[in-house]
Amino acid sequence: MAKTLVLSGGGRYADPWHPFAATSTRLAGIAESLGHTVEIAEELEERLVDLSGVDVVVVNAADGPVTAAHDAAISGMHAFLDRGGGVLAIHVGASTLIGMSEWEGATGMRWVDGVSMHPQLGLAHVLVHPERHAIAGPLHDFDLIDERYCYLRIARDVVPFVSHEHEGTNQPLAWARSYGKARIVVDALGHGVESFDSREHHELILRSFQWLTGTLPPTVN
Repeated sequence: MAKTLVLSGGGRYADPWHPFAATSTRLAGIAESLGHTVEIAEELEERLVDLSGVDVVVVNAADGPVTAAHDAAISGMHAFLDRGGGVLAIHVGASTLIGMSEWEGATGMRWVDGVSMHPQLGLAHVLVHPERHAIAGPLHDFDLIDERYCYLRIARDVVPFVSHEHEGTNQPLAWARSYGKARIVVDALGHGVESFDSREHHELILRSFQWLTGTLPPTVN
């Protein structure tokens, strides 16, 4: 049975814009529906020190101040990635994790102040590219209420299987990649609970968990 750890923005890792407790509960529920045991933790640095027994780390939190556990937390996350753990990085969590300098290399993206932006939260049309990755294989374009990140700094090897159009440009929203032995899924959606009311987004996250744990069933055409 897989174990999923949801790092949820609370306390030092909260911000005024994201309802992390509510969205982390939704993410935990999707993992539990697959039979995972799930832990939700808000003390990010302290919890990252020892990730033994954890198969998937979900990052659904903002950045926070450095604590006495910072160096040990960085070492713990390095060890997790080095042994081939799975990471699901959600929305703002895809851009930051306890100030870890390697996080951009792992996720393949970064929010750049003064460059990156998002249109106002609202109804969004999302494009799915099922030919680009097995996670997206059975999915189709869909609408949901969410924020759509734009003009992120994106690694050249990123191949998005979910995107959106903004002012005539195609902007990536979700992708999967390897980082050494680790498997990483980035899902830049997920600002609020409304995003998780979307059946298609729910399915995308569920299949991301399956891919991260090597249990993704083949797509039947």
